[in-house]
Amino acid sequence: MTRPTNGRIPRTSFRFRLAATGLALAGLLGTVLLDAPSASAAKYPSWDDVMAARGQESAKQEQITAIRGIIDGLATQVKEAEAEAQRLGDEFYAAQSDAQDAAEKEQKLRADAEEHAKVAEQSAAQAGQLAAQMARHGGADVTASVLSGGESARDLLYDLGALSKLSEQSERVEAAATADAAVARFLTAQADRASAELDRLAAAAQERMDAAQAAADKVQSAYTEQQDNKARLDAQLATLTSGRVRTEAEFAKGEAERKAAIEKAAREEAAARAREAAAAAAAANSGGGGAPAPGGGGGGGSVGSGSGTGWVRPAGGYVISPYGYRVHPITGRVTKHDGLDLTSGCSTAIVAASAGTVDYVGWYGGYGNYVRINHGGGVKTAYGHIVNGGFRVSPGQQVSAGQLIALVGSTGNSTGCHLHYEVHINGATTDPAPFMAARGVGF
Repeated sequence: MTRPTNGRIPRTSFRFRLAATGLALAGLLGTVLLDAPSASAAKYPSWDDVMAARGQESAKQEQITAIRGIIDGLATQVKEAEAEAQRLGDEFYAAQSDAQDAAEKEQKLRADAEEHAKVAEQSAAQAGQLAAQMARHGGADVTASVLSGGESARDLLYDLGALSKLSEQSERVEAAATADAAVARFLTAQADRASAELDRLAAAAQERMDAAQAAADKVQSAYTEQQDNKARLDAQLATLTSGRVRTEAEFAKGEAERKAAIEKAAREEAAARAREAAAAAAAANSGGGGAPAPGGGGGGGSVGSGSGTGWVRPAGGYVISPYGYRVHPITGRVTKHDGLDLTSGCSTAIVAASAGTVDYVGWYGGYGNYVRINHGGGVKTAYGHIVNGGFRVSPGQQVSAGQLIALVGSTGNSTGCHLHYEVHINGATTDPAPFMAARGVGF
């Protein structure tokens, strides 16, 4: 995956993208949902209301209209929440991209300034050595020393020539040292200005991230409310629109069976997650002996494999697109690819590359569903194109190396299931391959 340029980000079936994630989701920060009446503000009909209305045609029609309105309102609320979450996620991506570019610029200016300062220091030292060499030939009046010390015309000409070259060399070295020092000061001043701009852009990106996270939270809140009430509302509507009597006891029995099925599925899913996490942890602890992820592309390394450095492989498969400039597979333009892509199979495991704190879970522009983890010391890792419903962590959660965090997908600007993996250092991206190799993890 690469940063989208100005192309339109494709809209996938976002309705259930974040709805089934199991995230603990909260409010939309001044969005449509805060301005619009929420379904929770509506008065839900009780079974007593429904049964009382059955015998009166006018009352029954009013109840039917009211229930249908609530059902439609719940669906609209979820749809609006999803659209707002994607809009704010795109804004977060744009703001973060600006901050990332600024961080890369600031780091390059600092590196160039340090390089020129180092050269200036070396030139100044060389100029000092030349000055000392000239002083050894007669102190301040080197020329007089040469004239008085020469034993023959030949010696005099030789010494005068050597002195001239030494003097010219000294002047060139001093001039170079002065120029490099001036360039170093100029680049440092530029870097300072870039640093101030970076602080501003980073703050803007953080603000957008907070808004996008709250929007993602609101999606699940709206979806949860819809699912909590939909079965009962559908049953009440069926009672009013059908000729048969449906009692509260019958509904309660059906609800109990439905909830039991949900709880069973949740237990099974939790057990499966525990097995996946245990397998990933075992792979990390064994120094790279984990089993390859199903459909992981084969021959490209095992998910969770590492070498005891506290870092592990985030997914299975091999690298199909490295870090750096490339022809984008969708736009056809030459753009920078800020991470590397692994040929991990659809819905296979993505694990945390190292221990840290989850700082974002949600939509992120062309990256689709996205998780970012802060490892401290200015280092973060990011995981893109996660499958709809594939989040396995929530913001603020502490994770360990090898812990299951998501499932591989193809959301956002993607041509097929794979993991886009990034490493950020002080706000700028770096090539994950040498970074991970330095920590004993290969791709």
